[in-house]
Amino acid sequence: MTEKRVLIFAGGNMSPVYLEEIRQDDLIIGADRGALFLVEHGIHPHISVGDFDSITQNELDKVKSVSGEIITCDPVNKDLTDTELAYVIAMDHQATEIVMMGVTGTRLDHTLANIQIMLRGLQHQIQSAIYDTHNYITLTGSDSIIQERGFTYVSLVPLTPEVTGICLTGFKYPLENATLRMGQSLGISNQLAEQEGTIRIESGLLLIIQSRD
Repeated sequence: MTEKRVLIFAGGNMSPVYLEEIRQDDLIIGADRGALFLVEHGIHPHISVGDFDSITQNELDKVKSVSGEIITCDPVNKDLTDTELAYVIAMDHQATEIVMMGVTGTRLDHTLANIQIMLRGLQHQIQSAIYDTHNYITLTGSDSIIQERGFTYVSLVPLTPEVTGICLTGFKYPLENATLRMGQSLGISNQLAEQEGTIRIESGLLLIIQSRD
């Protein structure tokens, strides 16, 4: 299967540093205000999607003028957030990897929902990540290679009641056949001891959060 990476830029906290993530062959989706962010920084989204209720008509016209495709929805009568709609579109385009930016911020409900969206990708063997200036978040149900990305910590947070058979190699604090349960902090604030580390689990779903203050 040909690898296809999709970048989603949404309307949460944004930074020009996210633009450095763009590669030549990426499919770029702007969700609502994320589309305007791209356009204002000289990037033409392949797809712009959302209800666009957070930008003005003039700004929307600017987005429409340079987007490859526009997908709009009603701001009231809709079942999906703009980010989830963008994620579904990425899946429909046969993405093998989806990286979301601008999907964290002051709205904790949206942040949690966006983290849980990655479960949909995992169910379809799609690698997903959330990237912001303080965190790089992935989800695994099996094995993961964690690469050094300039973050200080690597924390493991169960997304199921328990995660069993956890083995860590290449970390400052290794684990062997460990179990993490919701409500425990055993997996918080580990660190890579090498340029990359390996996480293996037997059962459950595990959030991997690389972070810095």
